[in-house]
Amino acid sequence: MAMKYGLLTLLADAPTHGYELKTGLERATGGSWSINVGQVYSTLARLERDGLVAATTEATDGATERRDYRITDIGRAELERWFEQPYVPDTAPRDELTAKVLLAVAAPDVDVRDLLQRQRTATIAVLQAYTRRKASADPDDLSMLLMLDALIFRAEAEVRWLDACDARIARRAATSYPDAADVARGRSLR
Repeated sequence: MAMKYGLLTLLADAPTHGYELKTGLERATGGSWSINVGQVYSTLARLERDGLVAATTEATDGATERRDYRITDIGRAELERWFEQPYVPDTAPRDELTAKVLLAVAAPDVDVRDLLQRQRTATIAVLQAYTRRKASADPDDLSMLLMLDALIFRAEAEVRWLDACDARIARRAATSYPDAADVARGRSLR
């Protein structure tokens, strides 16, 4: 999610200042996104430059001023357009696990099936932790529950993918190469 749309979403509700936007965005994303307040302010500056938000300055205690931001009509139109458009990635996501498995297959002395098993064990442990966290979550905290559902489903999909990788490597080893141990270690898979 682009920071700009998160900020516009919060500003569509009410004008506010940068730090409140930071904490509001962290709350709205179920705590899954830790945000640097500097990133909030730099994004707000770009949004203001582009006419999507406007800033007002008001005195808070006579000595200090607070800069609040509000969404503009152009910002509302941009936010509505973003919510109306389905998210369709135009390329395969680059994630470290996929790269690691693909590089292990290409590496001459990596036991790919062992790597897959270690990763499967780690992912299942994470999946169990998410499931425990969901069981103890506040049933009224919809953002947290939805975020945990996403994490659980992604971990389940990762386990399925690891299983599919393992099965594909085992089939290839059994049908294409006489020495299955070499194939499992990544040899002759190129």
